[in-house]
Amino acid sequence: MNLATERHAVVLVSGGLDSATILALAKREGFVCHALSLDYGQRHRSELDAAQKVCASLGISDHKTVKLDLTLFGGSALTDASIAVPEMESDGIPVTYVPARNTIMLSIALAWAEVLESMDIFVGVNALDYSGYPDCRPEYIESFERMANLATKSGVEGKKLSIHAPLIHLTKAQIATLGTSLGVDYSLTVSCYQADSAGRACGKCDSCRLRKKGFVEAGLPDPTRYIPD
Repeated sequence: MNLATERHAVVLVSGGLDSATILALAKREGFVCHALSLDYGQRHRSELDAAQKVCASLGISDHKTVKLDLTLFGGSALTDASIAVPEMESDGIPVTYVPARNTIMLSIALAWAEVLESMDIFVGVNALDYSGYPDCRPEYIESFERMANLATKSGVEGKKLSIHAPLIHLTKAQIATLGTSLGVDYSLTVSCYQADSAGRACGKCDSCRLRKKGFVEAGLPDPTRYIPD
């Protein structure tokens, strides 16, 4: 690779609305994108299938999926089948929070970025229309970036790595509007915590509610495929 003329970035791609938008945004900004997904034993594989489709639709050829079984620990409705996905709003941090998930994903992205000699990682975290996860806050992203520059060979050599989270202060409506302007096909994405094997959404979980609200507020048609009642 010729890093003198190309900018390379690792982009975390879950297969949902936010990560599809961030991938399209990184591509528009001129980065050669290396997409990274994590198969962590999540409740369904539909989002991983969606990640592959999103990457293909945006012309991203370098897409890696790392397998790491977080069901060994459980502790979340997404990694423990005995914990039900809530379909009503709740106070505090919901049981769909996966302990340390963003830290794990960003750490793996950091390792790949070092190998690629890339100074840029993109992540689609959002601190406005989100479920209250502690690892989606701006102060978390800022702290991880500081750690990354302390913990890596490139950082020690004075090459600053940046964690890009440009969606962090946007509403879901603003994100949907941005992605639409970038040509993202949201019908390919899966955001539902309990989608079926065909990628159809339940329409009831917290993620579905936030996604539906975003399309309504943006005045855009909702391309999500839902499980029939």
